[in-house]
Amino acid sequence: MPDDTQDVISGGHLVAKALRAEGVDRIYTLCGGHIIDIYDGCVDEGIEVVDVRHEQVAAHAADGYARITGKPGCAVVTAGPGTTDAVTGVANAFRAESPMLLIGGQGALTQHKMGSLQDLPHVDIMAPITKFAATVPDTARAADMVSMAFRECYHGAPGPSFLEIPRDVLDAKVPVGEARVPRAGAYRASTRSAGDPEAVEKLADLLVHAEKPAILLGSQVWTTRGTAAATELVRTLNIPAYMNGAGRGTLPPGDPHHFQLSRRYAFSNADVIVIVGTPFDFRMGYGKRLSPDATVVQIDLDYRTVGKNRDIDLGIVGDAGLVLKSVTEAASGRINGGASRRKEWLDELRAAEQTAIEKRLPSLKSGASPIHPYRLVSEINDFLTEDSIYIGDGGDIVTFSGQVVQPKSPGHWMDPGPLGTLGVGIPFVLAAKQARPDKEVVALFGDGAFSLTGWDFETLVRYDLPFVGIVGNNSSMNQIRYGQAVKYGKDRERVGNTLGDVAYDKFAQLLGGYGEEVRDPADIAPALRRARESGKPSLINVWVDPDAYAPGTMNQTMYK
Repeated sequence: MPDDTQDVISGGHLVAKALRAEGVDRIYTLCGGHIIDIYDGCVDEGIEVVDVRHEQVAAHAADGYARITGKPGCAVVTAGPGTTDAVTGVANAFRAESPMLLIGGQGALTQHKMGSLQDLPHVDIMAPITKFAATVPDTARAADMVSMAFRECYHGAPGPSFLEIPRDVLDAKVPVGEARVPRAGAYRASTRSAGDPEAVEKLADLLVHAEKPAILLGSQVWTTRGTAAATELVRTLNIPAYMNGAGRGTLPPGDPHHFQLSRRYAFSNADVIVIVGTPFDFRMGYGKRLSPDATVVQIDLDYRTVGKNRDIDLGIVGDAGLVLKSVTEAASGRINGGASRRKEWLDELRAAEQTAIEKRLPSLKSGASPIHPYRLVSEINDFLTEDSIYIGDGGDIVTFSGQVVQPKSPGHWMDPGPLGTLGVGIPFVLAAKQARPDKEVVALFGDGAFSLTGWDFETLVRYDLPFVGIVGNNSSMNQIRYGQAVKYGKDRERVGNTLGDVAYDKFAQLLGGYGEEVRDPADIAPALRRARESGKPSLINVWVDPDAYAPGTMNQTMYK
């Protein structure tokens, strides 16, 4: 027992001190008896406690907060079902390379393996989907292990960590002098690497001499805040750029090097292809969509990702921004970087881009009712401003938007990432609006996706976080419906994927937000403007054509 005459501190207060040292200014949580001492510590440390209605929302919000701010997010949940409810959010952050810490409660160490309330093997459950998972064994180690978990979040490509803290460890008090409390900025090294200098020189040489180069700027360009370096490279060397994931918005729409719809053509005809911060996963056809004759270069934070699923000609492990900056510097002064002779290649790609636009122009301008999804996402794209953060949460409807919606600035696009998790929309709105209250947030939901976490619309009302929400409503899980029709025939396309006709506009009104229904495409733009002007969380319920499918849905290999 600690001496009562000494200054003492509890485990929960040590956790809060470690969070503050990491720069965490809010935690996302759903309350539980195992974790309330952390709340008490957060109050003393000036950390906001944001309470939500489901632990999945807390974890997704921590993920979203990390993406927006560049700082790690934090979610705190109770033991047992509280922690298992958060598993999906942690898994999503794992695949999306998002740095966050989930803290879970646990029964008292004195009741270990006795069957205490909500006791589960949390660490075993979390280990496969985190970069670090551990139990805090002693109160004096609480802050130290929080710092350790954050450090592991940044080992290689970023990702989530998990800590469980037994209730008696959290509640106990120890003399202040016995506790290790790492000092802010003194327990993590810089992880920014500019890559192997010889490999950088080789890439510069490849790009200078390339006739038809192309570059894909993936999520790590935003993760490393390498936007300026990527922009300088493509403009200096005159290289067409494609963007995916959080890399969208690196170049603004209308930039002569910004391409979107001609990627397959470019990757089939380029002589040098540079893939930055994106793995050769299903989104890349596991690397098979790249020309077999092209010289392929991959840049990534994680050594394990480089060359995975496809052979490469050159791999560079490092920080995307620093590597690209070094390549530009290495290429400077070399016969104009080869830029002058690439005009024909850019013109060729721009023509392919225009052909794709003209092919879907009738759908983009369609006056049909039910509304064509292309018309809806085209109206949303026109509605976005320089300050609009766009969030996509859904299957088929968001696949439509990926071909049309163009964020105007870096860091203004959010989607779940490669896990394809439905239900990220409302928690991402929560995180984005709290982190950047100066920004407008615009979110597009599929009706199926919204229903997974939609009750936390009330959290947005409670915290007075206005946003413009749009539900593309076809009363279906349409991406799956298409696949079933293809594989099993039209008579079996409606098994297990059909939803009720829900008036989401009325749902928004019920919870204190702004809601409006749209059936005529001419009414979309005025409804969006009214939602913006309402100053409330909003849902515009847009009835879309259930028989229109996105090309990306129809091309998925699982349905072939």
